[in-house]
Amino acid sequence: MTRERIVNLRDESRVGERVTVAGWVRTFRNDTFIALNDGSCLGTLQLVIDREATPEATRKLITTGAALRAEGVIEASQGRGQAVELKVDVLEVLGGADPETYPMQMKKHSLDFLREKAHLRFRTNTFGAVFRVRHALNFAVHRFFTERGFFQMHTPIITGSDAEGAGEMFRVTTLDADNPPRKEDGSVDLSQDFFGKTANLTVSGQLEAELGAMALGQVYTFGPTFRAENSNTSRHLAEFWMIEPEVAFADLKDNMALAEDCLRSVLAEVLEGCDEDLAFLENREIEAEKGLPQQERHERPLRERLRAVAETPFQHVTYTEAIELLRQSKPFKKKQFKYPVEWGIDLQSEHERWLVEKHFNGPVIITDYPAAIKAFYMRANEDGKTVAAMDVLVPGIGELIGGSQREERLDVLQKKCADFNIPEEHVWWYLDTRRFGSAVHSGFGMGFERLVMYVTGMGNIRDVIPFPRTPQNAEF
Repeated sequence: MTRERIVNLRDESRVGERVTVAGWVRTFRNDTFIALNDGSCLGTLQLVIDREATPEATRKLITTGAALRAEGVIEASQGRGQAVELKVDVLEVLGGADPETYPMQMKKHSLDFLREKAHLRFRTNTFGAVFRVRHALNFAVHRFFTERGFFQMHTPIITGSDAEGAGEMFRVTTLDADNPPRKEDGSVDLSQDFFGKTANLTVSGQLEAELGAMALGQVYTFGPTFRAENSNTSRHLAEFWMIEPEVAFADLKDNMALAEDCLRSVLAEVLEGCDEDLAFLENREIEAEKGLPQQERHERPLRERLRAVAETPFQHVTYTEAIELLRQSKPFKKKQFKYPVEWGIDLQSEHERWLVEKHFNGPVIITDYPAAIKAFYMRANEDGKTVAAMDVLVPGIGELIGGSQREERLDVLQKKCADFNIPEEHVWWYLDTRRFGSAVHSGFGMGFERLVMYVTGMGNIRDVIPFPRTPQNAEF
């Protein structure tokens, strides 16, 4: 008999049907009642075991974490907490779980502990919910761009360029680390490496996506990116996923509209499709914040925060205007900001959160940043000081999306390469798109894990990716 997923068996429409289920034991009592979860949903299906039909040796193997297959008839439940239950007459223990060593017991585990058990943490309610929501967000992103005529591009993971110019990249090499080939001057002979030159793991697919957009019109990438930044904060990973659309014939205004439309669309889809998991995560957040001071708690519940962004038009402000607002704020005047607020300095999370949570009380797009703090490919504005850049800020997390109108003028881009110490021979192919049929174009990047953090309310980015890669940690 074909296995049924528990998500499809939780209402009375299936009463009377004979079904087979399989999953893992969450709880059990009296060798008779088992709460079984198969990962298809947050809830469990109660199994009622026929003790006479089930050998004692089999019943003794039923422990928390054990994998079971059960066959029986769906009945209306006589107990509270569930609409139906499965009256089991055929039970098979597929894999036991030693109760003395199985770490995922029915008690509250800290998130730190669960990170150490990342291979098993999917079995908890919290991480089951997080990763179902992550899947739904992934699907919503692809649906959004596909329905709007975008083409997905698979840009290189191995690259010879540094899109951000920050230099924090992982080397890719086949050379012997202990005894690399050397030139006469003692330097490493990269010509004998696999690619014949320095190669790295990519920090962004943007530059290659721009090439696609200048022929296909509108494309997007959705893939892994890497950054060798030695940071152990709750918002940094060495390996993470990026969503990066690029659109030909689109200026900064078009880019802002696309970013807003994208975010509001995916939030609306997940709010509709993941209500059970989001409700659980919302209650989890409320419980976790009970011991915190009032000023450290969220002012609104999780789903209410998400609906507010999904249903509220985004407000716009320039970087210069944002700096002035911050300098006129009470936290600035009372010297409560940790970081300085000056024109020409990048905004910190505390500044971004004050803008969206205290001043505007909603999502904000900040535009026209100083050129000195932004990447070389961003289009120079006519004032000679700023670039046509944008950051999308949302309550609770701050920056979620960053993008810009790209510099389409060859002479200006060449000067920027010189200013940023980027040799033209390293990006000759990128410059070629400005030589042959150049046009206005724009794009943005949205860190997928940041999006999942925002939607799930999880406070640490390591808890929204299955196996986090961070400094000194590549365990699983």
